[in-house]
Amino acid sequence: MLTRRTALASGALTAAALSAPLQALAEGKKTSVTLALTLEPPGLDPTVNAASSIAEVTLYNIYETLTKINPDGSVSPLLAESWEVSPDLKTYTLRLRRGVKFHNGEPCDANAVKFSFDRAGGDKSTNKDKRLFAALTTRVVDEHTVVLLNQDIEPNLLFLLGQATAIIVEPKSVAGNATKPVGTGPYQLADWRRGASITLAAWPEWRSASQIRIRRATFRFISDQAAQVAALLAGDVDAFPRVAPRGVAQFKANPRFQVIISGSRAKTILAINNARQPLDNVRVRRAIAAAIDRKAVIQGAADGLGVPIGSHYVPGAFGYVDTTGINPYDPEKAKRLLAEAGVKLPLQLTMTLPPTPYARQGGEVVAAMLDKVGIQVKMQNVEWAQWLSGTFRQKQYDLTIISHVEPFDLANFTRRDYYWGYHSSRFDALFDQIQHAARPADRARLLGDAQRLLAEDCVHAFLYQPQWVTVAAKGLHGLWKDMPVFVNDLSVLSWS
Repeated sequence: MLTRRTALASGALTAAALSAPLQALAEGKKTSVTLALTLEPPGLDPTVNAASSIAEVTLYNIYETLTKINPDGSVSPLLAESWEVSPDLKTYTLRLRRGVKFHNGEPCDANAVKFSFDRAGGDKSTNKDKRLFAALTTRVVDEHTVVLLNQDIEPNLLFLLGQATAIIVEPKSVAGNATKPVGTGPYQLADWRRGASITLAAWPEWRSASQIRIRRATFRFISDQAAQVAALLAGDVDAFPRVAPRGVAQFKANPRFQVIISGSRAKTILAINNARQPLDNVRVRRAIAAAIDRKAVIQGAADGLGVPIGSHYVPGAFGYVDTTGINPYDPEKAKRLLAEAGVKLPLQLTMTLPPTPYARQGGEVVAAMLDKVGIQVKMQNVEWAQWLSGTFRQKQYDLTIISHVEPFDLANFTRRDYYWGYHSSRFDALFDQIQHAARPADRARLLGDAQRLLAEDCVHAFLYQPQWVTVAAKGLHGLWKDMPVFVNDLSVLSWS
């Protein structure tokens, strides 16, 4: 017996309604916007690459998902207009919006959903959420109804179905999505100038095209912190989501700008390659963590905009427990642990840093702290594509600073092929229990156990939960206040 949890889409505009673009032009309003991002996406298919920068451009703009994640973390209908969930949280019946087409004219129906999810969980999949989709069986009931059967219990499934890894793709064109994306969203790729910008143009055949105020949007890529500030002040950029926090004070004092401080579910970590000696020794990893003053890192890397964390989980998330006391700042303890591990000092390590300001600035702070306990760190600054290739895929690194922005990503600690090289049969068993815990109280308890185990194993030096800063022109409306996921939803933007 199914328990009905149904959400219905809002009604359509009347035929007599004046289209928003024409109305905007009549009122002299701008219909274009220029946003800036720190990192350029390596491609435009978020199902084959883990870079969050892909979703920043494409999610809800080019591609759509069955559900849509809102700024407050709630979920609303998108390609699925309603759904029912069984009491055991393992059967989801979704009814699809009718009349939806892909940019190439092909129908977006139940068969496209099945193809998308089967592909995401298939043997050849490189989807970062492959485990999630591999546990799903997708059954087509009719053209507009699909049933998802989940082997595991995943209370957050409807949220996860709104992430970029769950986009619905068109089978005939999917192979070209990295450079010629085809989706069902309100925008299409108009231009990609590698190393400089990506421009999207409103798709006139989108089902609610008359509601779109922004007809053309350009994403510029600016990783240098000084250049970010200069571009905003010069008016070359209308909005900079997740801009480097330094210099924010001058924008707060400037009437031309609005400054939005956003909450997040991200985890900024000093990732440690657990597969390399002597980092495979838990004493060495604990020594690294004990040498680091998290509050000083937050100040140096994020201008104080962050909350210390002790595991791969953040305050405010279901089942969170405070683990910051498991590996506290204690330089003398760090020295003792290195001695107990038999490490000959100085221990020389390399820290590979992507171009994000928080990583580069944080790296300097962390390296100085490690030096005080006898760990000499060679800084290696790389471009984003190099980080993705060398660090993430090839695992060629000792240490790196990175923010993991996905809200529910503890499953990565069960992946033997993941870039940090962590393997624990205890954690695997614990995570399996989490996936089959039907009672919320049991699930919360097990999540707490998982956080404590990751802290005790000191898989990484867990640093902080960041707060993101968006600086934008005063008249731009619709920007997300909080960011449970990295999204720049162009369809809700407008100029006053």
